[in-house]
Amino acid sequence: MTARRAAAAFLAVAAHAGPAGAQSPGGARDWLVELKRQNTGRGTADESTRTQVKIERALAGPFAFARLELPFPDADTDFEGDAFDPRPGDVKARLAFRAVTVGGRAFTSYVELAFPTADPESLGTGKFQWQAGARTRGPLGAGPAGTQASTSLQASQAVSFGGDAARNDTNLTKFEWDWRLDHPAGHYAKAVAKPSIDWVQGGKTGAVGEIEGGWAVSRDWTLILLGGGLLWGEGVGGTYGRRLEIKASFRF
Repeated sequence: MTARRAAAAFLAVAAHAGPAGAQSPGGARDWLVELKRQNTGRGTADESTRTQVKIERALAGPFAFARLELPFPDADTDFEGDAFDPRPGDVKARLAFRAVTVGGRAFTSYVELAFPTADPESLGTGKFQWQAGARTRGPLGAGPAGTQASTSLQASQAVSFGGDAARNDTNLTKFEWDWRLDHPAGHYAKAVAKPSIDWVQGGKTGAVGEIEGGWAVSRDWTLILLGGGLLWGEGVGGTYGRRLEIKASFRF
């Protein structure tokens, strides 16, 4: 599947599901567009230096949103990369579901499909990839200057299928734990640990740690800066050596 066909399929699903409308905070601001520049050192096949566009639409009913990620990895895959020589990457489409309560705790969930659209194929996984995950978040109480602290835990499973039989398979269990501080003005800071288990490598584990801060420039614009690095397990799926990321998102 080409990136164009994946984008067309995403727009069809978003249009069919319908907008969130009045369910969206602040009215009908159902769309989000995000531009990200991500420099990554010693990443796996789908974790290299890139520019990425994310398009997200809030949905009605049982669905929270639909998301399309259009990555453009640099032909030069080292940390510095070359932003002026982007190539098509593996397109990802995600459908997220509204929270459900289990045992008195709210859980959100999603399903995601990645398409082997990278050109050249070496800049992607070379296979289709199915992923599903669930997250729960809980409050930790008030912080300084009117902030609110919270923590969340996410678990997901990614499995590859089809595509290039000569490329490595993916069978990866991933966890994500964060501690987050939210300011009343919309700013936030969080620390994240992302351990994973690579079953293709016989259950080898790896993890990265990240620090992220977001600044709400206005009601619609947010700027985000992230830095991350390897904690252990070089070469395990989803890990990288070091990362510096800046992104801007606009909601309308």
